[in-house]
Amino acid sequence: MLLAFADERALALKLAAELRCELAMVVEHRFPDGEIKLTLPPSLPGHVLLLRGLQQPNERLVQLLLTAKTARRLGAKRLTLASPYLAYMRQDIEFNPGEAISQRIVAGFLGELFERVVTIDPHLHRIASLDEVMPGSRGIALAAAPLLGEWVASQWPAGKGPLLVGPDEEAEQWVRAAGEATGLAGVVCRKTRHGDREVDVELPPIDLMGREVVLIDDVASTGHTLVQAAQALRARGVAAIDAAVVHALFDAPAVERLHAAGIRRIWSTDAVPHASNVVTVAPLLARAIADCD
Repeated sequence: MLLAFADERALALKLAAELRCELAMVVEHRFPDGEIKLTLPPSLPGHVLLLRGLQQPNERLVQLLLTAKTARRLGAKRLTLASPYLAYMRQDIEFNPGEAISQRIVAGFLGELFERVVTIDPHLHRIASLDEVMPGSRGIALAAAPLLGEWVASQWPAGKGPLLVGPDEEAEQWVRAAGEATGLAGVVCRKTRHGDREVDVELPPIDLMGREVVLIDDVASTGHTLVQAAQALRARGVAAIDAAVVHALFDAPAVERLHAAGIRRIWSTDAVPHASNVVTVAPLLARAIADCD
């Protein structure tokens, strides 16, 4: 059985169809003081899959705790979490004395609740895989950049695809994966961050005059990094700029900000529900989940 919440119903329907399994919704009631009450089906099979992305992570981590513990009480012997977006991955070391290393804490918490955790493009920097932070090698990290690359390539005539541009060094792996899947060439910018919303982006020294480019990255929230990259590209004379991201965590004004910076089209996967979703990750998740059985 697949369990899901109402705000992820669209992806849940696709995933259930791919897995050919029953879909049931977790019913949530919110009390005036912010507490939540969750209601699951009263009888569960031995293996239960829960779909829950960790955008807005603070309250969703509580949802996972309540759902997992309740599912065990109702008969589930094995729990698999499909969390297309995995939060709290950026804080992977103690940058300053006393800081919580949230990556290890949250990954460990999920590893204790679930036998398997399947996610997509977690934001890992200084570790090679989730195995290093999740007990019992329970984490499975999938890559959606090839799917985005295939979508991007399909928007141009054969042999006339755009140049893929990573807005910072961290995006190099997604540019490379998208390029390998499609044959599209790519370059990566260098970013200097001055705060959560202040960045400078420096383009590589290549001729971009008249080129069509697609900015590609794993996560976009405020969009400031993409905006800075777009402004630098426009200054170098590119003909058109589009953007493709795996996780569309855009805040309310982000899309307007991107369009104002000259970004023509914005594409994303449905790992995070958003109006820009054009590529589904349901088959990718389903294959990994089936391989776990």
